Amino acid sequence: MTSTWLITGATSGFGRLVAERALAAGAHVIAVGRRRDRLAELADSATEGYVTELPLDITAPDAEQVLADAVRAAGGLDVLVNNAGYGLFGPVEQIDADKARAIFETNVLANLAVLRATLPALRASRGRIVQISSLNGQFAWASSGLYSASKAAVELAGEALAHELAPTGAKVTIVEPGVFATEFAARVDVVAPHDVYAPTVGKFLADFSALPPSAFGNAESVADAIMAVVALEEPPLRLAVGADAVEGIRESLRSRLAELDRWESFASAPLGRAV
Repeated sequence: MTSTWLITGATSGFGRLVAERALAAGAHVIAVGRRRDRLAELADSATEGYVTELPLDITAPDAEQVLADAVRAAGGLDVLVNNAGYGLFGPVEQIDADKARAIFETNVLANLAVLRATLPALRASRGRIVQISSLNGQFAWASSGLYSASKAAVELAGEALAHELAPTGAKVTIVEPGVFATEFAARVDVVAPHDVYAPTVGKFLADFSALPPSAFGNAESVADAIMAVVALEEPPLRLAVGADAVEGIRESLRSRLAELDRWESFASAPLGRAV
């Protein structure tokens, strides 16, 4: 039987690569993206499976209803790849309210709207939900504060959702890619730091921009990993992809555990007394 996938951000990057793989496996892909021309290219290139093109800004007020209608018209849903999002880098202090609101509108609130539109069908099919986070959903760099905060929200909402869905048989996997060569960098919003942040944010951004192409992983490996976990009977809750993601998250967890151990005595100290 043909499986049905809904993929947001299907016009480029990880979303496009996963869509191509799902189509090659004979799936029906509801491809969601803003660019009609890219959606048409995806549909025209499909030699197996078939595409329902859904040009949509997922932050639009009617996006949830449009997505729910598309799932209903498809007769159900087996896999959701909740992928759409963008990057925002700069000092926490300098990210104005409009930029902060916009990153959470896309990376968090629209992500939740996609879930609300698709979860009834995914529960019914005991389906798979793939939430695309980032290594920055587990820790932050100087400059990634607001982006990391948005991805941390995706992570924890996804973790709660996994617990909530457990009795239904639907499964959630949070994918945490490292730094890969995709079109993501072209869509990153960068706020140049003031002088006070030059030694931290400025240095990080300069060092990052100087990385050679060899420092960026092959995005095909992320798409392959997504296809693999979707096929598992018991997929992982979290999946870090890329050596930088694995090592960065491991080091962050070590640091947090060391800090927890170091300051554990504060938890047992009488209220108001220093240790």
